[in-house]
Amino acid sequence: MLDHTELKNKLRAISDANAAHHVLDILESNLRRMGATHILVTGLPMPNRPIDNLVHRFRWPDQRNDGIESTSLSANDSALMLGLASNRARLWTITDGDAQHSEILAAAGAGSEMVIVPVTELHPFQAFVYAAGPSLQAGNLELSGLEALSAGVFARLRELGIISGQRPGALSTRERRVLELTAFGKTAGEIAEVLDISQRTVHAHLQNASVKLNASNKTHTVVEALRYGQIRV
Repeated sequence: MLDHTELKNKLRAISDANAAHHVLDILESNLRRMGATHILVTGLPMPNRPIDNLVHRFRWPDQRNDGIESTSLSANDSALMLGLASNRARLWTITDGDAQHSEILAAAGAGSEMVIVPVTELHPFQAFVYAAGPSLQAGNLELSGLEALSAGVFARLRELGIISGQRPGALSTRERRVLELTAFGKTAGEIAEVLDISQRTVHAHLQNASVKLNASNKTHTVVEALRYGQIRV
């Protein structure tokens, strides 16, 4: 378990690191010490967008294939959606049912424990740290320390120019504003008046946002915008 002094030292080391792999090595070392055999550090893509350029570390041996490391990660893997279920780090026990619906979880193996750490400080960018292993252990103090480390890692990656606050397919500033007002119950006419635009333009922004979020209606669009960190209410 990281004590306060160790955590401060690691955060200082992250802040002083001048290369992305050094930053990620510090995080990986801590995860290994917790018992992690599988590690994924990634940003979350917008719907229907590839994940490749958002993955920063993928050490994920496939237990079904003699421990050979997985080389590809699907943006549609259901395990990635687990990170959206909470804004705090949490522990998840992988079940047979989970493994049937996710290549990531199947590769880690049913019965393994998995830590999921959402990084929320880079809004509207979303990032996550996943770590799994049959002997992984993490109590509340470990999870809190891991949240701080993960936030520090992504903050440093942004400072180094490795990531930006935007993702391909993200909503525009005006699309976000229209959806925020929609989420608060404003009608198209009221939104048009607040933003000094026509109702036709309001509907156009809603339609564009719906397409980007792969949503089926206005309510679904608002829900998906919330899930993908595009708006806050």
